[in-house]
Amino acid sequence: MIEPELFDVIELLVNLTEYNLEAGMRGAIVDCYGDGKYEVEFTNEEGEAEVICPISSHQFIVVWKAKTKNWLSVSEQIVAAIANLSEERKREVLDFTRALYQR
Repeated sequence: MIEPELFDVIELLVNLTEYNLEAGMRGAIVDCYGDGKYEVEFTNEEGEAEVICPISSHQFIVVWKAKTKNWLSVSEQIVAAIANLSEERKREVLDFTRALYQR
């Protein structure tokens, strides 16, 4: 798993209805609390902060590393996204991947 760090850009894997945030939305880590908890800022298209909320590392993946100023590859994002899934869900992903090869 890619270890989240301050100022990394993350993408939500889940909906956070209490904050009106949907899976796929991106934000930046603005504080790291430890124990897999992070404060993340989500902005509007003008770059103004709309929501700042605490989230857990299993609710997102890192898509851009601030330290290296590089976007993660799709392969790295996929690996990160399935890392916290149950074994049953991982098998479903594998089955889906096999189905893609049949097309």
